[in-house]
Parts: sequence; structure tokens; C-alpha cells
Amino acid sequence: MSNKIAFLLNSHFEQAEYAEVDRLLKEKGHETVLITTNDKKEVQAMEGDVDKADTFTADLFLSEANAEDYAAVVLPGGTVNADTIRIDKAAQDFVKSFYDNNKTVAAICHAPWLLINSGLAKGKTLTAYHSLQTDLENAGATFVDKQVQQDGNIITSRNPDDIEAFAAAIDKALSQ
Repeated sequence: MSNKIAFLLNSHFEQAEYAEVDRLLKEKGHETVLITTNDKKEVQAMEGDVDKADTFTADLFLSEANAEDYAAVVLPGGTVNADTIRIDKAAQDFVKSFYDNNKTVAAICHAPWLLINSGLAKGKTLTAYHSLQTDLENAGATFVDKQVQQDGNIITSRNPDDIEAFAAAIDKALSQ
């Protein structure tokens, strides 16, 4: 199986949850592709949801991407990014395609909102940023407060402090 990983985001995402995870996965030999649901390829990263950080240029628009080309999808958080992407039907379908084909779906911080809107949270044990606990439980998931939680092919993590463990879990899942 390919070790190509899709990062899916919009704009106003948490920079470390994209850039650091991307760096760690590349160090492990994985190829990564930045895909955006934004209407332009230039995407704005944030630090702590309030301070603008760097901008990045996406490789593809979501409309140009095919889930079959990737072994995994990684969903960075950031409140605005996650709230924007969760209601995007194409993003929901893209993530469901990974799940349905038993490929890794990895979401950190606020990104598990997309798992809720995609119908993937129900019956799963997940972690996320602590403010999502009620949302996940209302969607039928069991919330746990752990650095990384894996339930089948879904990997979730809480926040930027957990990035190393999150990236290691993704690498491990793709190395099996």
C-alpha cells in the first residue's frame, strides 16, 4: 500500500497540527500532500486560534483529489478550520471514503468534529480537545482523555502537546 498521506484542511488551522505532524511523518519516509477545501490554494495557519502564523500553499483542491491515491487522511484542528470543514459535504465524503476502505483517518484537537458530521463518531472511542467531549458523546462516541486513542482505523489526539504521539500512531498504523 502507498504511504502517501493526505492532509485535509481549509484555513485558520492550528499550524503545529499541520506543520509538525507533516515534518514528523516525512522524517519517517511518508509522502504528504496538502489538500484544501478553501477557494484558493493559499491557506492561513494560526497559533492558538488567535494569532496568524504562516501561510502554506496547498497542492490540490479537494475537488481534484481522489481518496484512492492515499493510504491515510490527517485532519489538523484549529477551531475555525474544523468548524468550517465539518459542514463541507465533499470533505465528509472524502473522509468516509477512507474509513469505508479501511484506511487510516487521523484527527487532532477540534478536527473530530468532521468525524461527527461524517457519521463516523457513533459507537467509537475517541479523544479530542476537551471542549468537544459533549459533542462527541452526543454523537454516540465514548470520550477518553488520552494523548492518542485508536479505534479501528480512526486515530484521534487532543491538542498540540500530543503531536509526537499522534504522528507516531499514524506511522505505526501505516507500517503494519
